[in-house]
Amino acid sequence: MPEQTQAQTKTQTLPDVRKTVTVAATPDDCFKVFTERPARWWPPTHILVRKERAGLAFEEGVGGRYYEWDVEGTEAVWGRVLEWVPGRRLSMTWRIDPNWQSIPTDEGASQIEVDFEAVDAEHTKVSLAHVKLDRHGPGAERIFKALDGPSPGETLERFARAIAEVAAEAVAEAEAASVTEGAGA
Repeated sequence: MPEQTQAQTKTQTLPDVRKTVTVAATPDDCFKVFTERPARWWPPTHILVRKERAGLAFEEGVGGRYYEWDVEGTEAVWGRVLEWVPGRRLSMTWRIDPNWQSIPTDEGASQIEVDFEAVDAEHTKVSLAHVKLDRHGPGAERIFKALDGPSPGETLERFARAIAEVAAEAVAEAEAASVTEGAGA
């Protein structure tokens, strides 16, 4: 048998962390809220900027960044988009170190995978997975322990709430438009 290098024999020792939630929305609507309205669901304690956060955004498409900026315009990049399939899947790197600080490149970053699967015409199962956690190096076990726990977890719980709020806002807007149209008749 040929001699293997250390890199070839290294195997993943930390399992993936997977969480799911089912929401009353289509996969397309879920993808839009996830990528176009991250401030609606992003946990407020998950912050990399040093001053007050002013915004969060995803840049559309493979290679796009997802990042936040503070009130002075200073940006912190959470990672880069690896897969962008509207209504189906989003995957990206996760640029944090074991001390929950930003790292400047994808070297040492794990990955986040988000899948949107139709359950029926009105419901979607949203799955979020933290994978390749070993890439965080020494201290990766702390990250795993912090993420591991029951579904849906804080992020997907907040996402489900955001979906419900966006749906309620759409109904209220439709009702208001109906009243306005009725008043003009």
